[in-house]
Amino acid sequence: MPRPAPNGARSKLNPSLRIFITGASSGIGEALAVYYAEQGAILGLAARRLDRLEALNARIGGRHATYPLDVADADALSRAAADFIARFGPPDVVIANAGVSVGTLSEYPEDLTTFKRVLDTNVFGMAATFSPFIAAMQAAMVDGRPRRLVGIASVAGIRGLPGAEAYSASKAAAIAYLESLRLEMRASGIRVVTIAPGYIATPMTAINPYAMPFLLRPEIAAPRFVRAIERGVSYTVIPWQMGLIAKLLRALPNGLYDRLFARAKRKPRGLLK
Repeated sequence: MPRPAPNGARSKLNPSLRIFITGASSGIGEALAVYYAEQGAILGLAARRLDRLEALNARIGGRHATYPLDVADADALSRAAADFIARFGPPDVVIANAGVSVGTLSEYPEDLTTFKRVLDTNVFGMAATFSPFIAAMQAAMVDGRPRRLVGIASVAGIRGLPGAEAYSASKAAAIAYLESLRLEMRASGIRVVTIAPGYIATPMTAINPYAMPFLLRPEIAAPRFVRAIERGVSYTVIPWQMGLIAKLLRALPNGLYDRLFARAKRKPRGLLK
């Protein structure tokens, strides 16, 4: 992939790039799709809402493949991957971006269904996204093109947040999963990129009843994500200011962390369908 452009300018991407993105119908996934499409890439767009996918595809040129599916459905992802590879060839980049976030509390038995749904989407869905592409990507490495598996984690996975038991657990698991996958992929030359965003202005964060420092709009965040993907970085927090905060929080002794955050405002509890 080309070297990133200096001073935050848009880099000139290879127009023949083939990229598969989950959670493409809104937020970060949509912003990435728009950014890559503007550079001429061919996209596979996956999300649950067909109407949103079709509208996005029409807006960015109409030449991309759309896959209405739930990432917790491994069979559906396998079919989508087979179709994408048959039509366009092995992807250069697979971005497992689909995720859900809702407040959960283990003391409420009715939250357990939601807890499972969050982990199914945010952890299992990430593995199910990568799995059907890996063999084809490995076999294609002989062409010399750099290839990436990109997982979107969160700073919420660095320390557990009150009221976010499922979400924090899922993102911590995603970070560990991606680290293990990075080691497994090393010999093949496929780079695994972990991106842990801070606060991005998406429908998921819109319900947060607390201040969100360094909040980024998706269209501002997307080029930063792309530059990290191009470089093949193993792990990065975006924006970098949240990375500093995350390191500080990780370094706090448990007793001090507990006193500071035990009474922090919580994301509202809810149900996921």
